[in-house]
Amino acid sequence: MRARTAVLALTFAAAFAVPALAQTTTPPATTTKPAATTPAPATPAPATTPPATTAPAKPTAAATGATSPAKPGAPPSAAETALHQRQAACGAEWRAAKAAGKIPAGQTWPKYWSACNTRLKAQGK
Repeated sequence: MRARTAVLALTFAAAFAVPALAQTTTPPATTTKPAATTPAPATPAPATTPPATTAPAKPTAAATGATSPAKPGAPPSAAETALHQRQAACGAEWRAAKAAGKIPAGQTWPKYWSACNTRLKAQGK
């Protein structure tokens, strides 16, 4: 029993001593004035670029299934335009049905959108 108590005492002492040792202290603030410096040269120093960092490659739109245009500012494709029109139409239907209290209990927008989108695609819209 005494051995266990001794081990626990040493463990707690080490656990509380390590954070105290890990703390860093800041040097005391100095009140002396810095030495006079010469004015900066009139010509600006050349800009340096930060070192290149390697970032993981982002998946392409085709790999993620996204339908956004490949180039920023490019006009949307016909499929994207149709998607936006279906989403706007389903959103209008959702708001009207919700205001009229015709949405069944437990129905959520994602479920409604999925069914509405499938229905409008089948209609050729």
